Amino acid sequence: MTHPNNYTFTEEIAEKGLEAIPEMMRVLINNAMQVERSRYLQAEQYERTKDRKGHANGFKPKTIQTRIGNITFAVPQVREGGFYPSALEKGLRSERALTITLAEMYVQGVSTRKVKTITEQLCGIEVSATQVSRATAQLDEVLQEWRERPLGEISYLFVDARYEKIREAGQVRDAAVLVASGITPEGERQILGVSVSLSEHETHWKAFLKSLKERGLHGIKLIISDDHEGLGAARRAVFGGIPWQRCQFHLQQNAGAYLPRQSMRLEVAADIRAIFNAPDRKTAEELLQSAIQKYAISAPRLSSWLENNLFEGFLVFDFPLEHRRTIRTTNSLERINKEIRRRTRVVGVFPNQASCLRLVSALLMETCEEWQIGKHFCTGKFMNS
Repeated sequence: MTHPNNYTFTEEIAEKGLEAIPEMMRVLINNAMQVERSRYLQAEQYERTKDRKGHANGFKPKTIQTRIGNITFAVPQVREGGFYPSALEKGLRSERALTITLAEMYVQGVSTRKVKTITEQLCGIEVSATQVSRATAQLDEVLQEWRERPLGEISYLFVDARYEKIREAGQVRDAAVLVASGITPEGERQILGVSVSLSEHETHWKAFLKSLKERGLHGIKLIISDDHEGLGAARRAVFGGIPWQRCQFHLQQNAGAYLPRQSMRLEVAADIRAIFNAPDRKTAEELLQSAIQKYAISAPRLSSWLENNLFEGFLVFDFPLEHRRTIRTTNSLERINKEIRRRTRVVGVFPNQASCLRLVSALLMETCEEWQIGKHFCTGKFMNS
């Protein structure tokens, strides 16, 4: 069917200011979907070309609930079928997960007045248990398929953990959220997996790392992480023999716990940075020995800690210079965790593990898609060269 809506920003729309945001969104998405259909057909509207893969067949209206209200889009159709624009899905997946999570809290009777208000603001309308159940099942199927997809060769594996509040048997507990990312031999970044569990640290880490291996993860040259509880034993059990680089950023932060006076913080931080920024391992080891001797009298606990721990951040010196800045810390995962924290803070306490896993998975899936069209990392010298 045809659709009468226009696809351009008019002066009338512009004059409405903020009130015009829904209409601007409608026009923007409609244009994006038209471009996507043209690319799919390999032909512009009314264009004749030997490469054409099908024929346009008008538009079908579809109303979507968004944070700024209900918006009716004109979805382009293809006569032969098989086409559906990704523009409607991209960017909405994590919002849908957040909406479902908040709605679950309301439906299960564990909500507060604040949560109810937030839910209604996000959904635009009150959400019924049937709507939640139907939407959850559809979203969970997509997210599970993504979490269980086959993996391939990864040169650098990054793992990190953070914690979220989850209600379990009437109590609020801390659940560990484990996230893994990696860099391929070609320099491409990927989100590899995520897991949420209340189980013991070592058990959870071991199951998570084992699941990555069972999905085909191989070729790892270096594992980068902080010194998380239980990770060391799990890492050795699943990926025994693979070198481990302790995150240099966290090492520098940890040194602060061994300072006899806070006035030493800047001086110690500068010494540690100089060690990690050394041009090679030999120089780094010499600078470390100097620091150990420097603080042996004024800060003996710090001196002992430096001697026993700082070398765990030296594995990076065995790898190409072009890669070191990227693989010496888990900062890339820290940035992801910061975005996750921004979104989960709205929820507060999750009603169950499934709702937490759903929201985090949706955010990570979107990040992974963005990385696929972004710049490459660790270019210049590949691990398999």
